[in-house]
Amino acid sequence: MDFAKMPDGLIPVIVQDAHTGQVLMLGYQNEEAQRVTRQTGRVTFFSRSKQRLWTKGETSGNYLTVVSEHEDCDQDALLILARPDGPTCHRGTTSCFEQPQQTRYPAPAVSFVAELERLVQRRHQHPDEDPKSYTASLFRKGMPIIAQKVGEEAVETVIDAVGGNLEGLKGEAADLLYHLLVLLTASGLSLEDVVGVLKQRHTTISGGVRRE
Repeated sequence: MDFAKMPDGLIPVIVQDAHTGQVLMLGYQNEEAQRVTRQTGRVTFFSRSKQRLWTKGETSGNYLTVVSEHEDCDQDALLILARPDGPTCHRGTTSCFEQPQQTRYPAPAVSFVAELERLVQRRHQHPDEDPKSYTASLFRKGMPIIAQKVGEEAVETVIDAVGGNLEGLKGEAADLLYHLLVLLTASGLSLEDVVGVLKQRHTTISGGVRRE
């Protein structure tokens, strides 16, 4: 980064959720803040109001763990992809660009599925967090029941598709996708693993290589 281009030595840093793609916040870094971020793996900024370094989450515990950094073309702005440990905004919202108790801008479908997967993973890691959680109850019942549910929802999805029941198809496909997320999580896999296979196949097909 070219910190010397800025009169105050600070560059703007956009933090984006590496999993959902949602923009979480905007902050500023100087060279020291960037060095600390790379050393600790947690996003650290320079506070213009406090005139000191501050690590996001140092008070709340809602840290931002760095996944990757990306400089812009002029080397005077930075994009950080991170994994949030909780709400990023001090108001308790996921993003600093959300307004509490107001209608959110509609999230892209893929972004919502990523959020849903994160919730499923949390239920798997903390099954007692919500005793009434259906997802947690599935994990407690184990793989045979989870696999059975995926099979049932797949059959019902096919029945509605063949029968032309579009409203029913939407509901059954939603059930299938949800239970598939549970199955993947219980197996120690994620959507990212599945997408990786799709990308590999796409590259193979685009490259003109025949797959047997």
